Amino acid sequence: MNNNDRLVRLRYALDIKDTEMVEIFKLGGLELTKEDVKKMLTKSKNENSDTIKKEEFQKNDYVKDCSNQTLESFLNGLIIFKRGRQESAVNEPEKLVPMVINDKNVNNMLLKKIKIALSLTSEDMLGVLGNAGVQISKSELSAVLRKEGHRNYKECGDRYARNFLKGLAIAWRE
Repeated sequence: MNNNDRLVRLRYALDIKDTEMVEIFKLGGLELTKEDVKKMLTKSKNENSDTIKKEEFQKNDYVKDCSNQTLESFLNGLIIFKRGRQESAVNEPEKLVPMVINDKNVNNMLLKKIKIALSLTSEDMLGVLGNAGVQISKSELSAVLRKEGHRNYKECGDRYARNFLKGLAIAWRE
């Protein structure tokens, strides 16, 4: 699952319109046009798709790639969009330290930021995963939400992220 897939699934789950997407990116510190957003959400046409066997996994290609920093900017903007800007000290500059270091921890960051943006508790997150038919323990969820480098940190796989976004769509689009 690439960042464009994550963005498309999250947009569907939360029923976010194109204009809201542009606003969310802007809140996250990234100026994008409505056309740029549409390009990130649109799959490119592949002429050779007929020759590929249906059983083989085919990676989704999009007109415009969504980088890790772009996805993180969107998620930061989503937090501000849903919860409002955090008040800071008067002379203290706003510091945004990127959470995504490599492609391995993108799913972990996705779950953490969605949890913050939607004010979800651990029980809520377990319920969302339950909607998609995935049962995990509180300790497994806690390990996924920990900071990378912690001794109990566990990498979140694509399966859990995909099922979380599927469960989120079931819960939020009822």
